[in-house]
Amino acid sequence: MTTDTLELAKQLISRPSVTPDDAGCIDLLSEHLRPLGFDCEKISQGGVDNLWARRGTTSPLVVFAGHTDVVPAGPLDQWHSDPFTPTIRDGVLYGRGASDMKSSLAAFVVAIEAFVKQHPDHPGSIAVLFTSDEEGPAIDGTVRVCEALKDRGEKLDYCIIGEPTAVSKVGDMIKNGRRGSLSGVLTVKGVQGHVAYPHLAKNPIHLVAAAIAEMAEVEWDKGNEYFPPTTWQISNFNAGTGANNVVPGEALVRFNFRFATASTLESLQTRVHGILDKHGVPYDLEWRYDGRPFLTPKGDLVAAVAKAIKTVTGLTTELSTTGGTSDGRFIADICGQVVECGPTNATIHKINECIKLEELEKLPQIYLHTLKNLLIK
Repeated sequence: MTTDTLELAKQLISRPSVTPDDAGCIDLLSEHLRPLGFDCEKISQGGVDNLWARRGTTSPLVVFAGHTDVVPAGPLDQWHSDPFTPTIRDGVLYGRGASDMKSSLAAFVVAIEAFVKQHPDHPGSIAVLFTSDEEGPAIDGTVRVCEALKDRGEKLDYCIIGEPTAVSKVGDMIKNGRRGSLSGVLTVKGVQGHVAYPHLAKNPIHLVAAAIAEMAEVEWDKGNEYFPPTTWQISNFNAGTGANNVVPGEALVRFNFRFATASTLESLQTRVHGILDKHGVPYDLEWRYDGRPFLTPKGDLVAAVAKAIKTVTGLTTELSTTGGTSDGRFIADICGQVVECGPTNATIHKINECIKLEELEKLPQIYLHTLKNLLIK
């Protein structure tokens, strides 16, 4: 399994699938799945290629999900080898997508191949959901496949996403949920003027300062057993003409909530408007909802993945909901139990992205044992 996973991972890395370009990755993966009895459906929209492939018609349905697209390589002269030429040095595989997340895709397929060989008449069904639009806008990727599956009444029971979740050793951490993301663009209205005549101007920075100070200190919620407390952060603050003798006429504040299931979209928006109104801030506010939080409490899927990790690595995995958003926010709309489990994340999106070969040995074993734990009772 290690050799097969390495070979398939290298083939995927060699395809420069910078988001949203799939660069033939889905076709390659389909070539491995069709001989196993998978019905492969390629769903393309808006320049994005997606794959929904299923084997079997009965429940429970176990889905492996992930993305073929990668972030741009960045400055090529800072890579020790070409980012799209998979290279092994000192027991480590280098290349863009090595850890995020082409190795997981390869491990998924190799684990499925092994499982089907061992259990050709297994109960339940197995499926994969792969997209080339996870690192980009995420408009025509997983969300479109989920909409199509929902429209035709396909029910997903369990989903394992191959996002890189481990900290120092594969299996030491899995994600059983993610925080939601809510962004705002706040425009504060002032009156431009000369700094020597402040009575003829209104400084929007001064007008919003007290409200910002309050929002920076407020406790939005206390979190819960699985989630840390909700956080609010300013990402950009722009005002002024560049001259030091001009009061700006407008200030632009961009901010973001990463919020737990202890808060709702509506509760956060209501509190922000309330603070701004309390301080008499003249403003316009545009909201963007990037994704709701999702949570899979301890249950069948968490237990199956944790048991598989223990069997393969000897580690007792840690449950976590930290980190950025993932496509789990879309899949959770049609699947009751979603868990992310993948390689270490120390080099994701970095120059010289890589994965240790020993991780390529353990990943397919973890996915194989997860399948057994869920389908072979």
